[in-house]
Amino acid sequence: MPDPSDKKSADVVPISSAGHSSPQRASGADRPALAETADENAGGGARATSVSTSTEPSTEVFAVFGVEPEIQAYAMAKYSRSSLSMKESLREISTQKAEKFLNTFYFQYGHRSIADLAHIALAVERLSILAAIELADEQRWDGQERSTRYQDFKKSGYFTPDFGQDDEARKLYRETLDFLFAEYEVFSAHMTQHLINITPKPADMKQDAYERTLKARAFDITRYLLPLATNTSLGEIINARTLETQVAHLLSHTHREVRTLGESLKKAATGAAYNVNADSLRDLVERIRKVDPKLGEQAEQELLREVRVAPTLVKYADPNEYEMATRRELRQAAGELMADEPLAPSKAIVDLLDEEPLELEIATTLLYEHSHHSYRQIRQAVQVAGERRRREIIDLGLRHRGKHDEMLRGFRAGQQFRFDILMDTGGFRDMHRHRRCIQVMQGFTTQHGYEMLLDVEDAGMRLRFEMAMQRVQTAVESLASRKSPESAENSQYAIPLAFRKRALFKMDFAEAVYISELRTTPAGHVSYRNVAYAMYEAVARKYPALAKYFRVHDVTAPVDLLQR
Repeated sequence: MPDPSDKKSADVVPISSAGHSSPQRASGADRPALAETADENAGGGARATSVSTSTEPSTEVFAVFGVEPEIQAYAMAKYSRSSLSMKESLREISTQKAEKFLNTFYFQYGHRSIADLAHIALAVERLSILAAIELADEQRWDGQERSTRYQDFKKSGYFTPDFGQDDEARKLYRETLDFLFAEYEVFSAHMTQHLINITPKPADMKQDAYERTLKARAFDITRYLLPLATNTSLGEIINARTLETQVAHLLSHTHREVRTLGESLKKAATGAAYNVNADSLRDLVERIRKVDPKLGEQAEQELLREVRVAPTLVKYADPNEYEMATRRELRQAAGELMADEPLAPSKAIVDLLDEEPLELEIATTLLYEHSHHSYRQIRQAVQVAGERRRREIIDLGLRHRGKHDEMLRGFRAGQQFRFDILMDTGGFRDMHRHRRCIQVMQGFTTQHGYEMLLDVEDAGMRLRFEMAMQRVQTAVESLASRKSPESAENSQYAIPLAFRKRALFKMDFAEAVYISELRTTPAGHVSYRNVAYAMYEAVARKYPALAKYFRVHDVTAPVDLLQR
């Protein structure tokens, strides 16, 4: 008989040497048969049993489905505060517990990273392109907007801002936008036929694919006629912390439509969500009710209960006083400093800026957003104004900052590559999607003129296009000069995507390479292709040894219009 000292203790479970192992003692609940473990595995995730001697790793990985965002955030946050597994946490969490936890740790203790764990899908439909640009102006944003390349916008309609009692302004606005949409329809048909005339169909290409591809190319050209008021739609998947920041920013905006959009997002997050399975579940509940009324009642409570995706995490999102007060003061400072400076004609669409002292960069960037001047013009004015004035500007950017306010975007400074870019608004919308960089937008304006593609001239439509742009510019300037509230903001909705705007892009070397490579591909729009190539050329001139690492496409080479 073996010596008792050689025996393993009855309550010690051998652990596999593979994977993440540690000595464990089995309780009475841990000793049961393998069948129970197999049942657990069947519910999701492959888990090594505690009695196995297999060399399989003990790490368990499984996807979680069907959990409300705030409860999911609570469950994940408990990893740092509890030894429970995810499955155990989810089983013991209720909506009330999640709300109590979040109220304590998120709002009282400021553990805001918890909200990063609650991801929410939102659909935003029938908003203007202007509002969509503002909505997407968030570095941590993930979403997709309706494409001006793949969809015909002639039936989209447009947003009309509130002109109050100014019937004359409302009439001019509607006449201008109706004119633009009529021209968009004419140009779309004409450009499609022009491209068909100059592009033979390959024998191995189907007729519908051929026409669809050339229509997309035509839409790329005629989108320049679409005004910022054009109705669009987008979807976003966003964590609750970013949504809270986004809502607060929108509620603080200069445009009423954008402020209303912020209110709608807040209601969507805190109110009842759309349940895609509601109809089929309701039918199932009725079938159960016919068999067993009591069970049907229980099924209704479980399957058709109202779900709110972020009832706690977004409920306190309010207008940001720091943002609003600082905008007023920086706008005044920019107006005073640049009052006697005319807009200098731009010699290039892309200007790679020089290195400069950090204080000078921050002060210049803070004013850049509230001006239509180039970065170099503003920097020169800030430099001439002297050190005292420069520090006053920086102080304006922080004077109203509250305890939990992030610094303004203008303080995100010190990147090696900073590009002051002047391009058409349509092309900017494509560049705006790049998230691994800092973007500081200037406002929408007609002061920088508009882009006119050579394709329009080749199709014999140059004069008509120029006359349309001139008519609209006159209307925009007239609307902006009205005495009604927010007249300048309301006038911007009539600006077509052809008109140029400025934006400052700050990034590292890897992002400069990425944008240059991605946005110069032949399938892209000629506008951003030229901008991306100019970014590459600017870096190559300043750092010639690095030029060989860019895998860009030559934008001067002929483009196959059927290449996607």
